[in-house]
Amino acid sequence: MNKINFTKMVSCGNDFIVSELANRRVGELKILAQKICDRKYGVGADGLLVLEKSKIANVKMRIFNPDGSEAEMCGNGARCVALFKKSQLRTHDSGLTIETKAGIVESCVNGNNLKIKLTDPKGLKLDIPIKVNKRTLHVDFINIGVPHTVIFVEGLDKIDVLVLGYSVRYHKRFAPAGTNVDFVEVLSNNSVKIRTYERGVEDETLACGTGAVAAALITSRKSVIPSPNSQKINVLTKSGETLKVYFDKLDNRFSNIWLEGEANIVYKGEYYV
Repeated sequence: MNKINFTKMVSCGNDFIVSELANRRVGELKILAQKICDRKYGVGADGLLVLEKSKIANVKMRIFNPDGSEAEMCGNGARCVALFKKSQLRTHDSGLTIETKAGIVESCVNGNNLKIKLTDPKGLKLDIPIKVNKRTLHVDFINIGVPHTVIFVEGLDKIDVLVLGYSVRYHKRFAPAGTNVDFVEVLSNNSVKIRTYERGVEDETLACGTGAVAAALITSRKSVIPSPNSQKINVLTKSGETLKVYFDKLDNRFSNIWLEGEANIVYKGEYYV
């Protein structure tokens, strides 16, 4: 029986298992993610964050979903990893870099408050018509390291996120990779509320970092109200916590994108395989 040391972490209701697992085969990590993320027979989490040595950053982060699939990027996960490495290094330097499949992510650690700088988005498409459950929806799409489809709604609390989210996530328009699905209600000029169906988790989660960024950018892009080049949008998640998204927008192009919120170490333990 093999023993795996892990740290359980949470950010805005998104919970993760963080473990330093060098030289493990992909197939082995996929099976491990399915088992350890199980909330009945494992530790339970929205994802397994595997840390490896990096030649180009302070650490390399690999993200495995509870279904065993590997994701390119995870916003809240990256903030947890930044806190984890900061607690290990015991350095006064607040800046850490994280290598991901989506590129290098910069981070800034200030106690339990963490900011990460994401790579510039791509693939922005607005008002895409798709037919779901015999209805035509107009949705927006953006890739923030991972694909996100944003649907603006009214009465967010009444939306059946599981049914509608599943239908959009597996819609042929987004095949073969699929998409995360964010339902967004605008509260004010600089504040939105969000619920997310996460690809790989195959369920609604209490928060999604890249989803919050997707919602903020598309809200800004579609706003009819003139706004400054440097913006901040507050994103209220299902957990009740608020994520803050900062970015620059020039000629409808986004850059210098930062995601800010709290993260915490919950406990450390040993998992037996």
